[in-house]
Amino acid sequence: MYHYLFGPVPSRRLGMSLGVDLVPKKICSLDCVYCEVGKTTRLTLERKEYIRFDKIKEELTHYFNTHPDPDYITFSGSGEPTLNTCIKDVLQFIKQNKPHIPTAVLTNGTLLHDKAVRDALMDADVVLPSLDSATDKGFKKINRPQETLKIDPYIQGLVDFRQAFKGQIWLEIFILPGYNDNEQELTALKNAILRIRPDAVQLNTLDRPGTLEDLKGATRKELESIREFWGMDNINIIAAFPQRKNIRSYREDTETAIMETLLRRPCTLDDLSALLGLHINEINKYLCVLEAEDKIETARQERGIFYQKKNK
Repeated sequence: MYHYLFGPVPSRRLGMSLGVDLVPKKICSLDCVYCEVGKTTRLTLERKEYIRFDKIKEELTHYFNTHPDPDYITFSGSGEPTLNTCIKDVLQFIKQNKPHIPTAVLTNGTLLHDKAVRDALMDADVVLPSLDSATDKGFKKINRPQETLKIDPYIQGLVDFRQAFKGQIWLEIFILPGYNDNEQELTALKNAILRIRPDAVQLNTLDRPGTLEDLKGATRKELESIREFWGMDNINIIAAFPQRKNIRSYREDTETAIMETLLRRPCTLDDLSALLGLHINEINKYLCVLEAEDKIETARQERGIFYQKKNK
């Protein structure tokens, strides 16, 4: 069992994706209200080697020697990967040993105002930063950032990164009705997109409970309306979770293991991770499908969100 690698997980965007987790759960620069991983336990901008490079290198070496190549190697996981100062070393190690496997970095993008962070990502093939609001008010309400983070340097960091980065940038925007779907927010986001010039904009929305009770996801019709309002050709709607089941890397045995566990008792995401020995991001992919197929339901309790088999 690996400690810092997970998957491959079924990703509609990245196919069979091997995950690399560079920070412990849940160290991040944001505490987003919609985060399905859970509430941020350490809200910080401090960059350091949270997980040592030699540990990551050891696991990657073993994986490369014992498994078929994935479609992508993706930096994501329990928190913000760019907080780890060894991300550049890991990217370079992959390029040296598996140059034909593309790498992707899922980041909230908040640290891209720092040139050292921008430089660290230059060996990636795809960077998927997020931007959920282009106003200071919306940024604070949705993303609940570390107190010194401001929206203008955040957006400028994305602009500067676009100017230097030669790979693909897929900007993800998470739409929450009542938070960032009014005309003022959408107009500000459109102006930011035009400045950043990403190769693609990916519209997403809430699938399962976030950290607050009153959240709801946008409907497909609402997302289509936003795409029409922006009037750009590179806007993609990615909120189509049942399609994950058609991906080559989707494993029926993993789905079965989750369902058999929930048949015995309701579990939190952390419970499932501990019982099944799977990373929370991997389990999340399957929970999306199971809930979309109406096989499971959630209940919010004192210890968190519990998943259970749905009685029909």
